[in-house]
Amino acid sequence: MLPTSTGGSLHTPSAGPRFRLPSTLNKSSSSSSSAANSTRSFHFHSAGTTPSSSSSSSLDDMKTLLRRLSRYPQMDFEMAGWTLVHVCIAPRRVYRNVYYHKQTKNTWARDDPAVPLLISACLFLAAILWSVLYARYDFLTTLRTIFSMVVIHFFLVGVAISTVLWAASNKFLTHTSHTHATDQHVEWPYAFDVHANAFFPLFLQLYVAQLLLAPVVTRSNWVCLWVGNTLYLSALTQYAYVTYLGYNALPFLIRSELLLFPVAIFFAFYVVSLLGFNIAKTVLGAMFGKVVVVAAGAGTIP
Repeated sequence: MLPTSTGGSLHTPSAGPRFRLPSTLNKSSSSSSSAANSTRSFHFHSAGTTPSSSSSSSLDDMKTLLRRLSRYPQMDFEMAGWTLVHVCIAPRRVYRNVYYHKQTKNTWARDDPAVPLLISACLFLAAILWSVLYARYDFLTTLRTIFSMVVIHFFLVGVAISTVLWAASNKFLTHTSHTHATDQHVEWPYAFDVHANAFFPLFLQLYVAQLLLAPVVTRSNWVCLWVGNTLYLSALTQYAYVTYLGYNALPFLIRSELLLFPVAIFFAFYVVSLLGFNIAKTVLGAMFGKVVVVAAGAGTIP
């Protein structure tokens, strides 16, 4: 830094107590310091640390996500397919490029909603198959099943889970003191991306595998009960694990392993359920009543 000439004498900002700055420069320095503090305060609050700004930010993020759903020609379905395959066989690879995406796009979240659309299409087809096999070809029941699986199971439950984890991670899993608050803030669209990634392995187990195993897992014997309950434990555990990987990939989060705590709850409930509570029969009964396994010719499930 070049020295500053004031009244014929040289002064440097780092000269220490040997030099006394003029009062005008002291006022200017004080004003600059106040402005800097004000700016830092503004950035801190703009990062979503207050409840009101967090709520408005999440609503804006939801609107942005819905707006992007209309950009069908710009979606990269090849990359979305790669994501869905690897989230099942190597989920860590899916989150390996999150940091580079932040550097290039200045956002942690995907700017392409192709993954939710592909999952919605898969759920749509699965709902039709479930209705054909279990709803006796009832058109209204088919529409209800499609609405339940696509809108309620995936989107509404996903929005609820994403919002809870988004708020909890920003409040409890970030450092209390940070220099760049905006860079250490979990984006709501990223939270929904994590839900979508975690939902697909669950979809394959509970919406596809259970479709094929329904004649087995709904029978009234302990071995079939064990198969069905283990299927649910596996699906929910994988959902929790992929969710944990998604938040653990963010470099500014701490204690992200707390997100694995639900696995202990799932396992405890699983052990208790082996005493005689058939999860598959209960869930399918709630969705379809006394379903009829047409393809397997198994008759009415009691």
